[in-house]
Amino acid sequence: MSLTVNRRLAVSAALITVMTGLAPATAYAAPSAPTLPSATAAPDAEALSQALRNTTAAGAPGAMVRLTGPSGVRTQAVGVQDRDTGAPMDVNARFRIGSVTKTFSTVVLLQMVNEGKIGLDVPVDHYLPGLLPDDRITVRHLLTHRSGLADYTNTMFDRTVPGFEAVRNKVFGYRDLVDLSLREPRTAEPGAAYQYSNTNFVVVGMLIERAGGHPVAVEYERRIIKPLKLKNTSYVHPRTEIKGPHAHGYLHPDEEAAPLVDSTEQTVSWAQSAGAMISNAADLNTFVSALLGGRLLPARTLDDMLKMTPTDASNTRFYGLGLRRYDLSCGTSVYGHTGTVQGFYTYAFATRDGGRTLAAMANTSNRGQANTALGGTLEAAFCGKPPTTAKGAPLRGFAALPADADLPERGRAN
Repeated sequence: MSLTVNRRLAVSAALITVMTGLAPATAYAAPSAPTLPSATAAPDAEALSQALRNTTAAGAPGAMVRLTGPSGVRTQAVGVQDRDTGAPMDVNARFRIGSVTKTFSTVVLLQMVNEGKIGLDVPVDHYLPGLLPDDRITVRHLLTHRSGLADYTNTMFDRTVPGFEAVRNKVFGYRDLVDLSLREPRTAEPGAAYQYSNTNFVVVGMLIERAGGHPVAVEYERRIIKPLKLKNTSYVHPRTEIKGPHAHGYLHPDEEAAPLVDSTEQTVSWAQSAGAMISNAADLNTFVSALLGGRLLPARTLDDMLKMTPTDASNTRFYGLGLRRYDLSCGTSVYGHTGTVQGFYTYAFATRDGGRTLAAMANTSNRGQANTALGGTLEAAFCGKPPTTAKGAPLRGFAALPADADLPERGRAN
């Protein structure tokens, strides 16, 4: 469990090497100087360890974190990645990244915006006539979760395990999922309020395929995965397996003390462009660093992506275009996305200049306490402040708030 530091890797140089060979459409100049400072406090090794221990104490079989920064690469893992074999959690393992997929989808769509194929403030109906019931809903409304379209997953997973088993091997079309949303009342008028909804990014997938003329898998591959040499990142929908070394995911039933469900293999067709990608921690570090460092989008487009509005009353959580911002207790802001898919919680964040990154994963879900505990790695990594012990001191700073829920959380507390 000891924290490892690989000082042979000077991160800035390594990232430059990893990210060479971008296609002409994506080889943009770096953005203007960061408006917010990078973290200056050194990561707190014991705080990271405590955050991971808190996560397993809250019900995750295993958890891990990988940091990059000026001093190199730091990794730590606790618990197991396979309950049957007892194999320890491996920081190199692949896993399902859930809604971190939304940031990949946003990058692809914004590249298309920059190429003139899509307009951010153009109604979705212009590109997909008749799909949505309101021609005031724009592309920007989708990316900012301000469309008012209901999240179909609230009904789909109202009963967590039965809902999952009903869709585990099912293959949906995009329109099937949109139709499920349209059966529900809309949550707000277009543009009126932030309301997280997976429906928005299902429609984003449809826009990508309409504008690009290819399946989303092809666009992810040629615009992000190949240019950044993300060897452990894939979009395999509707295949169910995770190839190569990977962590198993375990879903908590709603009923207290019921056995965990191994949810590793599934189509994730219920999410698709909203949450079906597979990756590992190293690739997520590279992706968020490349994005914030200006290697995937031109400066003006990245600046648009980073225009944030609050998502709750805490005034520490914000959402831009397919991207979250968290303001930590030390004054540092970090940018990225959370991910929830059955059996996995993920955090993938970086400082504004991409110079320090964090990727953290716990192999469970429907266990909000574990998700919140895993979020304690952010304070430890970017502020150097310890989270609570597993036995009860209050969580400090950002870690005191419940985690963002990308899917309905029905599990009972301990």
